Amino acid sequence: MAGKSIDFAKRRPLFADRIQSMTFKHSFPVWTLACPALAWVLFAAKGISSSNYYSILLGIALVGAILAAVYHAEVVAHRVGEPFGTLVLAIAVTVIEASLIISLMLSGHDVETLARDTVLAAIMIILTAIIGLSLLFGSFKHREQTFELQGVNAAMAAIIAIAGITMILPNYTTSIPGPQYTSRQLGFVAIVTLIIYGTFVFVQTIKHRDYFLPPVPTSPSADDPAGTLEHAEPPSGRTALTSLLMLLVSLVVVVVLAESLAPGIEHWIEEKGAPKSLVGIMISAVVLMPEGISAVKAARKNRLQTSLNLALGSALASMGLTIPVVAFAAMIYGWKLELGMDPKAMVLLLLSYFIVSLSLRTGRTNILQGVILLLFFGIYLFVTLFP
Repeated sequence: MAGKSIDFAKRRPLFADRIQSMTFKHSFPVWTLACPALAWVLFAAKGISSSNYYSILLGIALVGAILAAVYHAEVVAHRVGEPFGTLVLAIAVTVIEASLIISLMLSGHDVETLARDTVLAAIMIILTAIIGLSLLFGSFKHREQTFELQGVNAAMAAIIAIAGITMILPNYTTSIPGPQYTSRQLGFVAIVTLIIYGTFVFVQTIKHRDYFLPPVPTSPSADDPAGTLEHAEPPSGRTALTSLLMLLVSLVVVVVLAESLAPGIEHWIEEKGAPKSLVGIMISAVVLMPEGISAVKAARKNRLQTSLNLALGSALASMGLTIPVVAFAAMIYGWKLELGMDPKAMVLLLLSYFIVSLSLRTGRTNILQGVILLLFFGIYLFVTLFP
C-alpha cells in the first residue's frame, strides 16, 4: 500500500509520554489513600484495646486522616477554581462539625454549652490563629501581600451580624432567665442566620464573585519568576471526583475518631481541673486543622485571597450552618441551649473582630499583623485555662 512511511523511532517517545500520562493522570500519593483507610481500620478495631498507647495510635491516625483531607480538598479546589473551591472544604468541614456536636450532645456531653463553646472556639481559632499564621508565613516569605478588600468586608459584616444575634443577644433577652432563647426565638434566629449565610454564598459565588477572586496577576519578579497567581494545570474531572469522595471519607473518619477520643479528653481535662470549655477548643482545633493547613499553604504560595476566602468562609459556615442545625435539633429533642457568652468571652470575641478588621483594612498585609493576631490567640488560650 502506497503512503507515507511511519518513523516509529521518532514516535516512540511521544507514545511513551502519552502512556505515562494516561497511567499517572489519575494517580494519588499512596499515603493520601492509605491514611484514611488505616484510620477506619483502627477505629473498627478500637474495642481490642483500651490502653493509652492505642489512644495515641488513634490520635496519629487522626492526624494522618486530616492531612489526607487537606490534600484532596486542594485537588477539588484547584479543579473548580475560586471562589467555589474554598467553599468545598469550608462547608464539608462545617457539616462534619455540626454532626460531631449533635452526636456528642446525644450521648450526653454537656448539652447546654457544648455548641456555644465549640462555635466560639472555632471563630477564635479562625480569626486569630489561622488568619494570623497565614499573614505571618505569607508575609515572612513575600514581605507584603494583597487581596480584594470588598470580599473581606462583606465576610466580616456577615460574621459580626451572625455572632451578634446568636451569641451576644441571648444575654439580653428576658422571656426566660439565663443566656437562652425560647423555642420561638431560637427558630427565628436560626432562620435569620441561614438567610444571612445563604445571601453571603450567593454574593460570593454569583452576584459579586469578583470580590473574592485573587487580584490581577503581577509581572514576574526575582522572588516570583512565574507571576504570583500562576497555577498548574487543573486536574481532570475524574481526579477531582475521586478526591471529593476521599475528602468526605477522610472528614467522616476525622469525626468518628474525634468522637471516640472525646471521653478520654474530657476525663483528662477533669483530672487536670481545666475548664470544660477546653473541650470545645480541642474539638474545633481538630476539625479545623484541614482548613488551617490549606489556608497557610495558600498564603505561602502568595495566594492570600484564597487563604482569606477559606478562613472567613469557614468562620461564616461554622456559625451560619452549625448553629441553625443545632438549634433545630434542640427544638426537636427539647434541649436547653445556652448560646449567650459570658462577659469575658464577649470581650475577647469583639476584640478579635476589631483587630482582624484593622489588620485587613487596607487590602495589604505584613508580618506585624500576623504576630499580633497569634499573640491574641495565645491570650485567648491563656485566659481560658487560667480564668
